[in-house]
Amino acid sequence: MGKRSWMHVAWVVGISVLFAAGSIIAGNQAPDMIKMQKDYEHKKPIVEFNHKKHAEEYAKKAPDFYKNGCGECHHDDKGKALTGLKDGDPVQSCIECHKKPGERPKGKDAPKLSKKERLEYHAEALHYNCKDCHKKYNRKNKTKAAPTTCTKCHAKS
Repeated sequence: MGKRSWMHVAWVVGISVLFAAGSIIAGNQAPDMIKMQKDYEHKKPIVEFNHKKHAEEYAKKAPDFYKNGCGECHHDDKGKALTGLKDGDPVQSCIECHKKPGERPKGKDAPKLSKKERLEYHAEALHYNCKDCHKKYNRKNKTKAAPTTCTKCHAKS
């Protein structure tokens, strides 16, 4: 094979590697909107979480509040913020640790659960993480902009 043929092969391989790398990187980026739906029955409409707004716009508007960046929502198994995350970094889905589907049992006959036991339930963990952050944000900024009620997040279609 001549020098020109080798150059052609190298060019084709190089372009192929660039396309493959680009698709791998793009495949790891978080979607702009995340439908917070898992494989269990939901009593309320599914929350459509605007990841882009939280990750970009809100972080720019209140950098002192989002001091942990992505770690404000993403945490380790001890609840400690995962700092230094960037878009495209692998993160576990909430359901991987908060494995019990739905919300904790409620009512007068429901067992009394510790916070740790309540957070084993997927929906409880999401509610705690989102509502707690929204309440803190509203208090710190003397606003009611961040939703804290069911119907504000579980909007009917």
